[in-house]
Amino acid sequence: MAEGERDGVPLSSLDKPLFDGVEGTKRDLVDYLDGVRDRMLPVLRGRPLSVVRVRPGQEPFMQKNLPKYTPDFVASTTVWAEASRREIRYALCEDRKTLLWFANQRAVEYHVPLATHDAWDRPTHLVLDLDPPEGAGFDAVVAAGALVRRALAEVGLVGVVKTSGSKGIHVFVPIGASADDAAAATRALAARAERLDPAVATTAFIREDRHGKVFLDSTRAYGATVVAAYSPRVRPGGTVSFPVDWDELDRVTPADFTLHTALGLLGDADPWAERMPAPQPLPADLVAEGHTIPVARVQAMHEGKRRARENRA
Repeated sequence: MAEGERDGVPLSSLDKPLFDGVEGTKRDLVDYLDGVRDRMLPVLRGRPLSVVRVRPGQEPFMQKNLPKYTPDFVASTTVWAEASRREIRYALCEDRKTLLWFANQRAVEYHVPLATHDAWDRPTHLVLDLDPPEGAGFDAVVAAGALVRRALAEVGLVGVVKTSGSKGIHVFVPIGASADDAAAATRALAARAERLDPAVATTAFIREDRHGKVFLDSTRAYGATVVAAYSPRVRPGGTVSFPVDWDELDRVTPADFTLHTALGLLGDADPWAERMPAPQPLPADLVAEGHTIPVARVQAMHEGKRRARENRA
């Protein structure tokens, strides 16, 4: 039964706990997403949306395909999923009503691809996801982030950074390039950052090969998704993915930015949009280097098979 509505969207069970590990309710989620909507909607708009929902008494789950009860005001697009050999009907979160509907569905996390649905082969950004090893502090990620920033500067590129809302950071670089060249450049940037200090960072996709270093994940390409700026996460404390200035990165932690603190820290600002540079052309030598580097997932698959054969022998 609805307890009220906003913008014509019925809202219910607002005072129910949100999820284990957070001092908050569904109302807190709705209030946060509504408060941040003018900053969050531009990074969602036009992109097929996947959400992580948390229903009471259930494990969190990712929802890609829109349910049959989706209201007519939710825009959508269909994308062929090669893995499952079927079409998926994704939401397009274009407006406040759609965001409020998702909030009422207890959709906590908002994940989007790097391209819009009408320009699938033209990603708007390349992304490096920096993932710390188990037990490492955020300072390890900060050190690896400095390597990525240096690698970008050496080829004349500028990126912006945000916390992932979990333990790591995401580096976004706005570009104008094909999907193939963007994926190649991402691999090359990760490799160049690793070469700057291989004791700090690694591009090793297989976890046991990382040896306590920060993983520079270059696989966010093609149809892969990344959590959107300002999105909450299903994490202890109710953290959100929050823009951070490069020069402030060593003075914050992901736990600083939560459903309860983020709006107050933002004020009237939109640091993600304000810091984002214009799209940049990719240097030819960076792209060429990247095309010589195997795709990490494919390389890891072949290496896994090789090790399995050795073990059997």
